[in-house]
Amino acid sequence: MSAPAPSPLAVVDAEPLPRQEEVLTEAALAFVAELHRRFTPRRDELLARRAERRAEIARTSTLDFLPETAAIRADDSWKVAPAPAALNDRRVEITGPTDRKMTINALNSGARVWLADFEDASAPTWENVVLGQLNLIDAYTRNIDFTDPRSGKSYALKPAGELATVVMRPRGWHLEERHLTFDGRPVPGALVDFGLYFFHNAQRLIDLGKGPYFYLPKTESHLEARLWNEIFVFAQDYVGIPRGTVRATVLIETITAAYEMEEILYELREHAAGLNAGRWDYLFSIVKNFRDGGAKFVLPDRNAVTMTAPFMRAYTELLVRTCHKRGAHAIGGMAAFIPSRRDAEVNKVAFEKVKADKDREAGDGFDGSWVAHPDLVPIAMASFDAVLGEKPNQKDRLREDVSVAAGDLIAIDSLDARPTYAGLVSAVQVGIRYIEAWLRGLGAVAIFNLMEDAATAEISRSQIWQWINAGVVFENGETATPELARKVAAEELAAIRAEIGEEAFAAGKWQQAHDLLLHVSLDADYADFLTLPAYEQLVG
Repeated sequence: MSAPAPSPLAVVDAEPLPRQEEVLTEAALAFVAELHRRFTPRRDELLARRAERRAEIARTSTLDFLPETAAIRADDSWKVAPAPAALNDRRVEITGPTDRKMTINALNSGARVWLADFEDASAPTWENVVLGQLNLIDAYTRNIDFTDPRSGKSYALKPAGELATVVMRPRGWHLEERHLTFDGRPVPGALVDFGLYFFHNAQRLIDLGKGPYFYLPKTESHLEARLWNEIFVFAQDYVGIPRGTVRATVLIETITAAYEMEEILYELREHAAGLNAGRWDYLFSIVKNFRDGGAKFVLPDRNAVTMTAPFMRAYTELLVRTCHKRGAHAIGGMAAFIPSRRDAEVNKVAFEKVKADKDREAGDGFDGSWVAHPDLVPIAMASFDAVLGEKPNQKDRLREDVSVAAGDLIAIDSLDARPTYAGLVSAVQVGIRYIEAWLRGLGAVAIFNLMEDAATAEISRSQIWQWINAGVVFENGETATPELARKVAAEELAAIRAEIGEEAFAAGKWQQAHDLLLHVSLDADYADFLTLPAYEQLVG
């Protein structure tokens, strides 16, 4: 067999990384180049379509189920492909970035699935992009161990039968990878992440009794799911594995996708594994799309919007019903609490909340749910064990009692809560602290005993933007204004400086994070994604 032709992709402005040649092989780059050549033009069209749809929502302040796909929804005969054995029991899934320590800990966690995250829990430095791929390759070849340089503690994989099944999440369609270009143009990050992972690991995973499984983020329509399906078909044919080997779980984390759940499953039929309910990005999407809609679309503090809010309950119950009607898994939301090593009382209260949340999801018919920390795996597992017993899932619970009208999903004003001044302070605090860590290359960040990712920063800055533009008056009589946001941000920056000390403050990116948060929160031109201007400032 002759050597593959040199890839037309160029690696630009990137410092060489250890063992990068194992990931950036000529054959792997040629595959990514072919994905880019075939599918980026359609990606570009779909991004333009997002903007058109947003403009239509701004004009009408409403959404509805699509009349042109009514026949798909009405046809009870179709189902998604049966789940492969490795994805049939998903009762607890742990999420996290693909650094070496997390890779070992997540695989060893006792969860059935690990969401290996190249998206919201990973800042897309070149090091994270490439070495994250290398860590997964090493995990599958059992060539991975890790010794923490600070504690001296060593980590190694448990036996294969005890490891979580990996479901990998590539970046969303809107993000580029500036370090890989084709004729001078950056390749979409989604194609880089998917392409490198699939090319190196598809056959290896099949040999391990599993397969190349994916979470698809930020999906806004069934047409975007159709594009992914076309990519899966091409990729499987390219490497010579059977169609249907790839399985994808779609995050229903945009308000527009909530109106197209059945159509999304339909487009992915032979490759569909399920849908997931993702809370913070979903709320961010509501603000983004209905930011011109007036007072009835103004969200209260993010922590006041629980999954029992009427419009959130409509969303989650519709998701379970839709999935089970079509034979797919319904996966619930995140328990983000990080246990404290010092405060047992904080843990006790938080664990009770986590248990109540997971009990509710299991009782509603979800087949599994997410946690952010290994210590939460047993709590979530107990909630689902109590409902499932020995069964791998509860897809036989069809939830035919659920009936959701189009208006129920956007009945924001059905929630009896208002924005508060404390909510503004919290949004600023969390926004600055998260963005600072992200600019240093960290995507999963512990803030106030919660594991936060980019979705947290998105809802934080979106709420600041929305409250200011809606002229919200807080309970203390103050009006949300740019001046008030600047005052709160200045106070937070001073508090951080006092908290961590002058030396640590100077070594961080605190002023830069403060400025970026205010830019995306106060600019009249609302940025579609915080990570777009942030990526321009990300070093590495």
